[in-house]
Amino acid sequence: MKLRLALVLATMATAVGGQALATPCADEVSTLERRLNSAGAAEVTGKTPPGGTTSSGSDKALATPPKLVPSDASVKPTASGVEEAKKLVAQAAEQDKAGKAEECRQTIMKAKEKAGALP
Repeated sequence: MKLRLALVLATMATAVGGQALATPCADEVSTLERRLNSAGAAEVTGKTPPGGTTSSGSDKALATPPKLVPSDASVKPTASGVEEAKKLVAQAAEQDKAGKAEECRQTIMKAKEKAGALP
C-alpha cells in the first residue's frame, strides 16, 4: 500500500515538474518561430523555410494565406524584417534558457515589431 502511494506521488510530482519547464516566454518563442516559418513569411521573404512550410495540423487551416491589406502601412512585413525577427527569436530563446524572463519578453516584443503583420 505504501509503495503504491509512493508511486502515485512520484508520478504526480513528475507531471507537475514537466509542466513547470514551459515558461510564458518559451511559449511566445515557439509561437513566433512557427509564424516566422509559415507560408505568409515565405511569401514575404520569397523562400521556403528548411523542411518546407509549417502547418498547424488543423483540417481548418488555409492552404495559402489570405490576401489582406493592413490598415497601417508601418506594419507591412519585409524580407529583412522577417530575417531580423528570426535572429531576435533565437536570442530570446537563449535568454529564456538562461532564466532571463524579462529580457526574453522584451526581445520577443522587438521581434514582433520587426516581423510586421505577416499575411
